[in-house]
Amino acid sequence: MAIYIFFAALWYLSLFSQTFFQHRYAAHGAFTMSKGWERFFFIFTYITQGSSYMSPRAYGIMHRLHHAHTDTELDPHSPANSSNIFSMMWGTRAAYQEILHDEKVVEPRYTKNLPEWASLDRFASSTFSRLLWVAGYIVFFVYFATNPYQYLLLPIVVSMGAFHGAIVNWFAHKYGYINFRLRNTAMNLLFVDVLMLGESYHNNHHKHPSSVNFGRRWFEIDPVYYVIRLFEWLRVIKLAPTVKKQLAVA
Repeated sequence: MAIYIFFAALWYLSLFSQTFFQHRYAAHGAFTMSKGWERFFFIFTYITQGSSYMSPRAYGIMHRLHHAHTDTELDPHSPANSSNIFSMMWGTRAAYQEILHDEKVVEPRYTKNLPEWASLDRFASSTFSRLLWVAGYIVFFVYFATNPYQYLLLPIVVSMGAFHGAIVNWFAHKYGYINFRLRNTAMNLLFVDVLMLGESYHNNHHKHPSSVNFGRRWFEIDPVYYVIRLFEWLRVIKLAPTVKKQLAVA
């Protein structure tokens, strides 16, 4: 039972870090926060994502490139450029590494207003840090696993971020339904998205990239939207003026 609880907790906590901090905050600037809270969420993201941690700065740049060049040759992760999900994710990794290590020339418009903590990113992205987390996961499984089948979850735990990315970046560009006709293949993968915390409403998101609520229809529940409104009420974050206007009209 401990393994399943651990897996579920890690699934949702790491996914929350990705959608709240790396995606909606870093990539789209849907809200602002103080430097103190930004550092808190840097650390929270590192702890919850562990061996699959992604730099919020590098993630933000890569995701902005995805929106600007969706389904073209310049898209860092599009099924249109790959024959299968594994080649797409390998290409995504290569694109991310180039951005992380400043090996790719990126236009200034994609690098504005990004959260940065270079020393943490260097350590969190190091081989030492990743292997340390992997070792910790293995020890946990050895200690708490009650049958061999539970070890099948270990590879997903180690590569949790890539696993989340594969679900959205591959399947949400191939399967689902649309609310908006766009010049790309983005679709809404799930009708009620509790599994991916709203991230699978990909068609909605490509139509309204800066929106804090990825759901648009009454049944499209975006759990993180309500957390964001709670954080706004608690003054942890401040919604961007354009986002406030969108909410007032909605």
